[in-house]
Amino acid sequence: MDHLLLVLMLLMSQPVSGKLRMKCPLNLYHQDGEKPWSYYKPGNLLISILISASAIKYATLPFNMAPSSKIHFSFYGKERILQMIFNIEVINKNHQFLHNLTLGYNIHDNYVSTLGTSDALMDMLSTGKANVPNYTCGRKDNLLALIDGALEDVSIQMSTLLSPNKISQVSERIASQALSDNGQFPFFHPLLPKEGIQYPGIVQLLLHFGWILIGLFAPDSEKGENFIRSFTPMLVKKRICVVISQQFSMTGLIAPFRDAISKWKQVNAFVHFIEFDSIWVRIIPFHLTFENLPGPIEGKVWIMTVAGVYSVRKDRLLKYIHSIWSFPLQWKKSWRKDDAYKTHFFVEHEFQAKYFHCSVSKDTFSVKGRKRCTQKGPLETQEKNNRVQIPNGSITYSVIKILAHTLNAASKSQRRRKKGEERLGAPMLQPWKFHPFLKMKEVYNLSLMKVYLDQNGVIAADLWIFSRVVLPKEDPLEKYLGSFERQRLKINQTVLSQLKLLNKSLPQSKCVESCHPGFVKKSREGEPVCCYDCVPCPEGTISTQEDTDKCTKCPDYQYPTKSRVECIPKRITFLSYEEHLSFILISFALLLFLTAGLVLIIFLKYLETPIVKANNRDLSFILLISLLLCFLSSFFFIGHPRKATCLLRQTVFSIVFSVAVSSVLAKTITVILAFLASKPGNKVRRWLGKSLANSIIFSCSAVQILICAIWLGVSPPFPDSDLHSQSGEIILQCNEGSVTMFYVVLGYMGFLAAICFTVAFLARNLPGAFNEAKLITFSMLVFCSVWVSFLPTYLSTKGKSMVALQVFSILASSAGLLGCIFFPKCYIIILRPDLNTKEHLMTKVGE
Repeated sequence: MDHLLLVLMLLMSQPVSGKLRMKCPLNLYHQDGEKPWSYYKPGNLLISILISASAIKYATLPFNMAPSSKIHFSFYGKERILQMIFNIEVINKNHQFLHNLTLGYNIHDNYVSTLGTSDALMDMLSTGKANVPNYTCGRKDNLLALIDGALEDVSIQMSTLLSPNKISQVSERIASQALSDNGQFPFFHPLLPKEGIQYPGIVQLLLHFGWILIGLFAPDSEKGENFIRSFTPMLVKKRICVVISQQFSMTGLIAPFRDAISKWKQVNAFVHFIEFDSIWVRIIPFHLTFENLPGPIEGKVWIMTVAGVYSVRKDRLLKYIHSIWSFPLQWKKSWRKDDAYKTHFFVEHEFQAKYFHCSVSKDTFSVKGRKRCTQKGPLETQEKNNRVQIPNGSITYSVIKILAHTLNAASKSQRRRKKGEERLGAPMLQPWKFHPFLKMKEVYNLSLMKVYLDQNGVIAADLWIFSRVVLPKEDPLEKYLGSFERQRLKINQTVLSQLKLLNKSLPQSKCVESCHPGFVKKSREGEPVCCYDCVPCPEGTISTQEDTDKCTKCPDYQYPTKSRVECIPKRITFLSYEEHLSFILISFALLLFLTAGLVLIIFLKYLETPIVKANNRDLSFILLISLLLCFLSSFFFIGHPRKATCLLRQTVFSIVFSVAVSSVLAKTITVILAFLASKPGNKVRRWLGKSLANSIIFSCSAVQILICAIWLGVSPPFPDSDLHSQSGEIILQCNEGSVTMFYVVLGYMGFLAAICFTVAFLARNLPGAFNEAKLITFSMLVFCSVWVSFLPTYLSTKGKSMVALQVFSILASSAGLLGCIFFPKCYIIILRPDLNTKEHLMTKVGE
């Protein structure tokens, strides 16, 4: 743009030159010195290449003369030029790329400056002798595309100048974020991913090796600031703590953050946003900072954001560096099989004089003259005499190969459209017609690198993880430690094992040691999230990995081990017949059953004796039979809970026990009525008899039967599993269904027992030789004591102990009734038959 303004000023100044007086008149004669150069070769299809192959040593710039362009060519510059020319020649010789067409080139140098870029672009866009864009008098070459290998600022400048001319700009560098806007730069075609392609891989690498306490370094520039701003949130999202984040001048020391490094000595992993030409500028102050810190310092891991391999040799400045890592792009395995790389390429040191015809172009309208070198012979040779071997330039070859395929496809399409038309010569391919072909997805399949389009249509690539491990007295050990393919990290464990053998294991970069499995992280107040304490997992939970943030609850059918690192199956438990407790309860139940049976046999044998007849012997038999059934009902509570046993255990026990208590109540009422009937004139005598006793037993038992029927009809008991009451156990039990009905059944039995106890207590002092009221009072006292103690204990007990408690209560209360009521009578029947007479009974009554 500057040159256009200058040309316009020159044109406008001609008519009025006599009227203007200039203190510093413009002299268009060039100063002595080497001129800007360009390398040129004609062809059917022309591409331009803009590279940075030389540097300018600026001299004094007088206002009345054109600037002097004294250019110093470095060997690196020659190498880049020869790589491109050689690769173009390889493409032209391979008929698979271009059919009956040749590829021409126009190579310019921009001197790593925006001014040099403008001048070079002006010359490229000007096909005539003068730097006048789109002026076609002179050369008839049609520029189709430009290969861009410049830095971000220069690339933006190039896009600004090329877009109005609809010329495609093909970049051979990692694309800038600023150039990713297709609306602003529609003719910019990156063949490599944009900046930041390696950032997700770096994050996964940090997480893989547990480097969660890191430092970030970036230059004090716009790109460095963008790196800090975009990369930090990615780390924070993965709970990686950035405790040192520093931007600094490329020429200054890093003393300002020495205090931060002193505070965070445990930081052993640093991520550097760094360019190829600035690594030693960064290493020197890094070394000086650690040189002045006290105490032993562990080697630091450098992770560079450059997408390439940087060669590092042995140096004392690497003293505090463990290893330097980078993420170069992966190449396809097939690229080494290409015919272009089977040829040895040698050229003379003075290649320009032999292979090129050079001349200086001067024009009134060109501010600068340019030294144009037109190729006159092929560069390739097999001889080695006094010649230097040139690397092939794989990236450049890949870009030129893609351009050749795309140009060939565009030319074929052009010829097909013009077929049948009468035209002189072949139709000329215009740059805006070539531009759409570079947008096709198939372009990236031609690349020698593993480049692809992701699901969003964005260019992505597979990366290597390249590490240079610093050794004490040797050059760094260069190893491919892994890869980052399709957004997945892969680490070569064999290389890690080799590092251990060399005593170069990777350092840790954490605030604290890892929390072992079975523990969970607990944040420290006022410190980064990476600094924490390790506490055991809560009851019922486990952690199987290091540094876990949350413990995992075991499934209901499993429980954690003591170390809380795994869940193991719970042990199934119930009150089985094989257990010692069950054996004891069964033994007592059988013993009491046999005892009750023996009492029944004794009463049957002495059926007609006075003591058996006293207090209604039918009630005694009903009570004995119900007690026998009570002892047998305890077997429903032992063993594997099943549907039948769950339905029967509570209902059978409650009904049978209600019959037993009702019998005792009937016996008590019978005693009272018998005493009242003995008084002269009392009409109670007509109530005595079997009908009253049977009515009491039937009515009291019927109420309990009705309650049990409602229970079974509304919410019956069923087999269930208790997974949570006992740690490490699954308790098989009978769920009562309706807990309310269960307590109603127990409450009704307690109600009958309370009435029976009250009536017996009031009748305990009635006269009579065989008054059972005292015995019944004592038996009801035992009964009530057992069941009153049962309720709170039952509520606080879980598992098979709860079942054993209920069995014990059944046996104890039944045994109380059996012992208190029947054992005194059996004593008289067996041991004191002299008291089992009618005379003794009448004597006691008389007294």
